[in-house]
Amino acid sequence: MAQKALITGGAGFIGANLTRRLMAEGWQAVILDNLSRTGAEQNLEWLRAQGPLEFIKADVRDYDALRRTLRKHADVAAVFHLAGQVAVTTSVSHPREDFEINALGTFNVLEAVRESNIRPVIFYASSNKVYGGMEDVGTVETPTRYQYRDLPHGVPETYPLDFHSPYGCSKGAADQYVRDYWRIYRIPTVVLRQSCIYGYRQFGVEDQGWVAWFIIAVQKGRPITIYGNGKQVRDVLFIDDLIEAYMAALRNIERAAGQVYNIGGGPANTMSVWTEFGPLIEELAGRRIPVTYSEWRPGDQAVFICDIRKARRDLGWEPRVGVQSGIRRLYDWVAENLDLFQHL
Repeated sequence: MAQKALITGGAGFIGANLTRRLMAEGWQAVILDNLSRTGAEQNLEWLRAQGPLEFIKADVRDYDALRRTLRKHADVAAVFHLAGQVAVTTSVSHPREDFEINALGTFNVLEAVRESNIRPVIFYASSNKVYGGMEDVGTVETPTRYQYRDLPHGVPETYPLDFHSPYGCSKGAADQYVRDYWRIYRIPTVVLRQSCIYGYRQFGVEDQGWVAWFIIAVQKGRPITIYGNGKQVRDVLFIDDLIEAYMAALRNIERAAGQVYNIGGGPANTMSVWTEFGPLIEELAGRRIPVTYSEWRPGDQAVFICDIRKARRDLGWEPRVGVQSGIRRLYDWVAENLDLFQHL
């Protein structure tokens, strides 16, 4: 009998791609999503075309809905908790909502599992924002980017946590709760602190999903604003590689249970937000792209690059899709699916 997975936020960008992979590998998929995210309904329609699945329209803030779901699906083998409020700027404007979705919502998922007396593996999509602004880390400014002075492999999981911005606080609180449910209740949990994921079915907007947003904006002729000077560096990770990280952790759960992994492109897959990304997208578009500049956003790191050696050691995982290849794939996918972006 096929194993069953519950995916919260399963109609979102990461959730839809992960659900598709699970279905392709023979899993029964149960999606719980409130469909509030732009593009979620299109992603759900796409998933339904891939094969049978169960969809539950509910919100992770609704504890009773989570309890009912786990009572009905008491044979669930894995819970992928991907539902969340995803933007720093939104968290600053609406901190209570951010807390209730990310911190309380995650607590609800954990408690619903604990009270169900089943012990599925729980995966949590955390964020590099749990490390804060990292103002004390030495950086060097070059003509096109910032770079670390003393972290050649990037930021390890052992780096001190420093929740900065309401989003950082809510994701960080959830991150630590997920870890502790392994220590205290022995529910097998895995935290993936994700860094700058991009790829197919990402309906990026200005305050979240910047790689996809820039690509969509260029093709739709929408204005682009750069917050800061555009030299901020991120290690970018293509969606297929992220999904493989989840699957690798699932395959190696005996080693991964209770662990935290930084999951990003690593030092080999970095790009500055505009001074390096701009020329790349201009080449794809075949024209110059005008942009405007605005103030830095709260908690925005000058550099964030994951040290991914722990995931490589424990899970046998590393990125396969390089920056230029991944950007071209997403650019071509958006061009082929512009009808999906009529909301812009």
